[in-house]
Amino acid sequence: MDEARRVLERLARIEELERADAPTGELLWELRELVREAETWARLEGESNRVFGALDRCRETLATNDAEQVLLLGR
Repeated sequence: MDEARRVLERLARIEELERADAPTGELLWELRELVREAETWARLEGESNRVFGALDRCRETLATNDAEQVLLLGR
C-alpha cells in the first residue's frame, strides 16, 4: 500500500505544479519519478506486460525531453 500512496501523492504534486505553471524541468523530474514509482508498484502487484509496456512508453517519452509530449502525457 505504501507504493500506491506514493504514486497518488506524486500525482497530486504534479497536478499542483501544473496549476502553478512550474518550470518544465521540475515537472519532468516529477513525471520521471512517477514512472519509477508506478513501475515499483506494478512489480509488487505482479501486473501484466501491458502495464510495463505503458510504463516503457512513458519513460521513452520523458527521455526525449520534449516539453510538448510531456505536457500531453501529463494530461
